[in-house]
Amino acid sequence: MHIHILGICGTFMGSMAVLAKELGHHVTGSDANVYPPMSTQLEAQGIELTQGYDPAQLDPAPDLVVIGNAMSRGNPAVEYVLNKGLPYVSGPQWLADHVLQGRWVLAVAGTHGKTTTSSMLAWVLEHAGMSPGFLIGGVPQNFSVSARLGDTPFFVIEADEYDSAFFDKRSKFVHYRPRTAILNNLEFDHADIFPDLPAIERQFHHLVRTIPSQGLVIHPTTEPALLRVIEMGCWTPVQTTGAGGQWQVKLLSDDGSQFEVMFEGVAQGVVEWDMTGQHNVANALATLAAARHVGVAPALGIAALSAFKSVKRRMEKVAEVRGITIYDDFAHHPTAIATTLDGLRKRIGDAPLIAIIEPRSNSMKLGAHRDGLPESVVDADQVIWYAPANLGWDLAGTAALCTVPSIVSDSLEGIIERVKSQAQPGTHVVIMSNGGFGGLHGKLAEALK
Repeated sequence: MHIHILGICGTFMGSMAVLAKELGHHVTGSDANVYPPMSTQLEAQGIELTQGYDPAQLDPAPDLVVIGNAMSRGNPAVEYVLNKGLPYVSGPQWLADHVLQGRWVLAVAGTHGKTTTSSMLAWVLEHAGMSPGFLIGGVPQNFSVSARLGDTPFFVIEADEYDSAFFDKRSKFVHYRPRTAILNNLEFDHADIFPDLPAIERQFHHLVRTIPSQGLVIHPTTEPALLRVIEMGCWTPVQTTGAGGQWQVKLLSDDGSQFEVMFEGVAQGVVEWDMTGQHNVANALATLAAARHVGVAPALGIAALSAFKSVKRRMEKVAEVRGITIYDDFAHHPTAIATTLDGLRKRIGDAPLIAIIEPRSNSMKLGAHRDGLPESVVDADQVIWYAPANLGWDLAGTAALCTVPSIVSDSLEGIIERVKSQAQPGTHVVIMSNGGFGGLHGKLAEALK
């Protein structure tokens, strides 16, 4: 059948498109912003992309329209679908009906680390010969594609708490019905759809309600919000990670690149890998717990993690020019910014570190996280904040509260000039945004030459 996807370049919808194509459907799609890595992945799959939402793209009518959650009433293509009575569905619902039905779903939920942890888990199962299907909101470098059907009942999914569509305000993950669920962490986010943290906790509890009594819930001991979620009622066995949990680590290096894994007090082996940061150590523990639930011995999981290559746009080294190293990172929440910079700082020691941050997520644009931003950048030597024209709050006021030198720039050119004047050989530059940032990474690398 012909499936047309509105909002196809979102990380979830683009991955879903890959699965639909693999199932044999003719897949087309459109989006307002077509940019890599999703656009290049879709084009490589032979999926035809249209820029914009002109209703002409729906004539002749497709058999089914899948509507992304970024689409709202008033969008010309959405209005056309409704007025013509074309069959439509949300992405999570389509996935549940056509891909996840009857599979052993391993879901990774949480405010931070979903993409990295689901990539780790898919890779550990792959390394163990289990050939899982997966849908991940990024491109894991061990696979070079963000989704596939897989050859076995196992399916790893990044389980997002964002809403499903303009006509279905439930969190996406309520559709997935996992048997194994990782709840990584839980903080306030998505201020555009959730009024407060208890509202998100309620959605997480809806997820917990769907997990069978023969399944497994994995969560850290250190997250009060997740403890409140479990206290609302849990009908499934639970394993915990971190201090006081069944799964613990002994750090063998400050930057988290080497650590010993303990399960119920017994050493399981040592992970030595290219990742840094306490957050990734925590992600690894949850991954090993989930993999063990489907039969992967911890020692085998540890061997797989030592060969894990991370995800595109997660502290991805994109260039080295005249001794200056440039990284691309997806962090867009104060906690993620802080843990990422902490991990890099522990790796590079006293080397100069410049952070460039675009407050681009909906929560950032609404100013929901601004109080946490000054503290989040303490491990950088200096920060360049990018102020887009539509930012509705005083970014300069926040920058002034930073304890490290901070400036605000309203142009990519201004950012590039600042870095050129400050960076010396040995400097590390981290660009943090959940969007394409106007191709800043490539422009900066070119300018530094």
